Amino acid sequence: MIVVSNTSPIVNLAVIGQTQLLYKLFRNIVIPEAVYEEIVVAGAGKPGAQEVATVTWIECKKVGNWELVRTLRKELDEGEAEAIALAVEKNADLLLLDERVGREVASRIGVKLIGVLDVIIYAKQRGYLARVKPLVDELMEKAGFWISPSLYRHALAAAGERELQL
Repeated sequence: MIVVSNTSPIVNLAVIGQTQLLYKLFRNIVIPEAVYEEIVVAGAGKPGAQEVATVTWIECKKVGNWELVRTLRKELDEGEAEAIALAVEKNADLLLLDERVGREVASRIGVKLIGVLDVIIYAKQRGYLARVKPLVDELMEKAGFWISPSLYRHALAAAGERELQL
């Protein structure tokens, strides 16, 4: 399985100490150079930087289709554009991407994608997590990951959990 990732899924999982979920679920993650630069160089000392720089299961690849990157850059930042282009080039099975505009663009060109919430839900479904809610709450509290109330309820429902009403 070929899985390409943008910056935010890796960094957000690192903030809550859960990057190993990517390895458990996918065994290998491919990132473009721009994502490596965002996480390791610009993000030196921040969550995710050490993991990306040292683990062997996250590999950095150079994008070849710069024409596609230039076209995507009209709507997206460099990391998102390179991640989508690399996913297209590698005929990736999945692209890990959270940003709304990036997701819209990737969907428009036929790239199959999931976000960090999907990763957490899949991890529970495969028995790597007992509960989703504590991690989703941590994403919001520690990583500042914004989740609408309806998406929050949907994520918990998809994981077979429900929010307790007080």
